[in-house]
Amino acid sequence: MLDHSKTLSIALAVVGTIVAQQAVAEFNDDSHLTLEARNFYINRDFRDNPGTAHHKAEEWGQGFMLRYNSGFTEGTVGFGVDALGLLGLKLDSGRGTSGAGALQVQRDGDVSDDFGFVGATAKAKMASSVLTVGTHAPTLPVAFRNDTRLLPQTFQGAQIVSNDIEKLTLTGGQFRATRLRNSTDYEDMTLFADGSRGGVASDRFNYAGATYALLPNLTTTYFFAELQDNYNQHYGNLIHTLPLAEGLNLKSEVRYFQSENEGRTNVDNRNLGAMFTLFYKGHALGTSYQNQSGDTGMPFIGGGTDPWAFNTVTYHHFLRAREDSWQVRYDFDFVVVGVPGLSLMTRYVSGDNFEIAGFNAKEWERDVDIGYVVQSGPLKNVSLRLRNVAYRGSHTTDIDENRLIVGYTFKFW
Repeated sequence: MLDHSKTLSIALAVVGTIVAQQAVAEFNDDSHLTLEARNFYINRDFRDNPGTAHHKAEEWGQGFMLRYNSGFTEGTVGFGVDALGLLGLKLDSGRGTSGAGALQVQRDGDVSDDFGFVGATAKAKMASSVLTVGTHAPTLPVAFRNDTRLLPQTFQGAQIVSNDIEKLTLTGGQFRATRLRNSTDYEDMTLFADGSRGGVASDRFNYAGATYALLPNLTTTYFFAELQDNYNQHYGNLIHTLPLAEGLNLKSEVRYFQSENEGRTNVDNRNLGAMFTLFYKGHALGTSYQNQSGDTGMPFIGGGTDPWAFNTVTYHHFLRAREDSWQVRYDFDFVVVGVPGLSLMTRYVSGDNFEIAGFNAKEWERDVDIGYVVQSGPLKNVSLRLRNVAYRGSHTTDIDENRLIVGYTFKFW
């Protein structure tokens, strides 16, 4: 006599196996594995400024960034996992020339021969909403990870991003710790703001925001953020693109930050900035103005995190207390003159109306970037970028700086 319970169990097992195989197939079929190699050289000349421990900072390293991104399993809720492996190798530097932020400096002042990090991120997806828990490299206006040296900065925490409502993106989350760009370990987050006092290490950075497309060429964003016991911050912006003629467009953007104290700090800042950029056949000419008021500069997470301000550029942030600054920038894509892969960026930023040690001060920075991506041959897709920086300021340390970055990304699948 046929054992119906046994038959049912076998059938359920077979169905379960088929479903599991399909789920794993989705998980694997949509996955990606890449290895980014970055060779990074920086030379910073302090121009014999008095008061500096040494007159030059010079570091050269080779970085590797292995990234795995899975797909999602099938079902109402899909699950997946991402992984990040980082390795930095010292090629040249030492006690007398360290401190440019690319390589890991040990407690005794020596430079590590190598340093690395491995992080994982679990993720779940329902409809068009994705929850991630673990390692993050955020590019948020209130928390923008730094990736301007050998290896990128990361944060530990949870985030949810929803695109379930048409034209609206909702974002929220909490970071519990950060790993700096030249470190191997997570640590509590700290406050940086020019002129601030009373900041404490914190393991809570909370944020929530929304971006909405008001029109096809007009979007607006709002975020609220809080570094617990240090500061809270409101951020809003408007971005508009206006076609003026054939091939000629004007992009306008306004950003506003309002930051207030928490705990025992004295944070007090309002930052209003606007940038207007004309685009025409490979050319882009932009200008910005940024006005600050309040007792401190605009606050942001310390340790290298990039503040999302218009005049935060290659070397300096131009966010001193009450500082006003303006910028002129020009970009050119040489593809329009028959040289694809070659690009140029140059800008000049000037700031004033602030004080250093009770003295009226001013400062400026000039940046030039030349980039090239090899278009064919055995070195196809290898990127090269040369960055030149000159910074001058009254009552500050003048610097001349050069960076050379060579990169290539290999896609396994």
